[in-house]
Amino acid sequence: MNSKVDWFFTKAKQWQEEYAALRTIVLDCGLTEELKWGCPCYTLSTDTSKKTRETSNIVLIHGFKEYCALLFMKGALLKDTKGILIQQTANVQSARQIRFTEVEEIMKLAPTLKAYIKEAIKIEKAGVKVPLKKTSEFTMPGEFKNVLTQTPALKKAFSALTPGRQRGYLLYFSSAKQAKTREARIEKCIPKILKGKGLED
Repeated sequence: MNSKVDWFFTKAKQWQEEYAALRTIVLDCGLTEELKWGCPCYTLSTDTSKKTRETSNIVLIHGFKEYCALLFMKGALLKDTKGILIQQTANVQSARQIRFTEVEEIMKLAPTLKAYIKEAIKIEKAGVKVPLKKTSEFTMPGEFKNVLTQTPALKKAFSALTPGRQRGYLLYFSSAKQAKTREARIEKCIPKILKGKGLED
C-alpha cells in the first residue's frame, strides 16, 4: 500500500467498502500502487535494467455516482471469458471497466478479478498493443470540413497536429448533436489549432 494514495480511500463518501475490497484484490497481484489522475492506479515495472524505472499502467480504481469500477487500461485485449467488461463509450478504444454497486459482488468475483489482472500483466509483459483506429477512420463533421476548405492555413495547422490531438478535436466536434453547437465549438478551437495545440493543452 502506498500512503500517498490513502487519501482517495479515506475521503470517499461513497463506495468505501467496495474500494477497500478492490484495493486488497489488486495489491494481491503484485502491482505497485500509485496516484494518477486523482485515482489509485496500479502499475507494472517494465524495464528494471535502466536507471530510470519505467512503468506501465495496468488497472485503476475509480467511482461514479451510480457505480464504482476497476478499469483495465488494455481491457480490449482481455479474453473476457465471463463477459463482464464494459466499454464506457463508443469512442473508448483500449480501456474496459468492470462495474460494481456492492461489496458482495466484488468478493464473489475476487478469483475472476485476479485472473483478469494476471492476464493483463501477461499482455503488458508481452508488449502487445491495442490496434487503434487511424485518425482518417474518425468522422469529420461537415461543418469542420467546410472551414478547413475555406481556410488553407487552418487545414495545414490541423494536418500538422499529432494524430491524438486530431482525434481529440474530431471527437469533441462530432459529439455535439446540433449543427449550431458544432459550429460554435469549431470557432472556439480555431485559435488553438492554429497555435499547434491540442484540445486539452
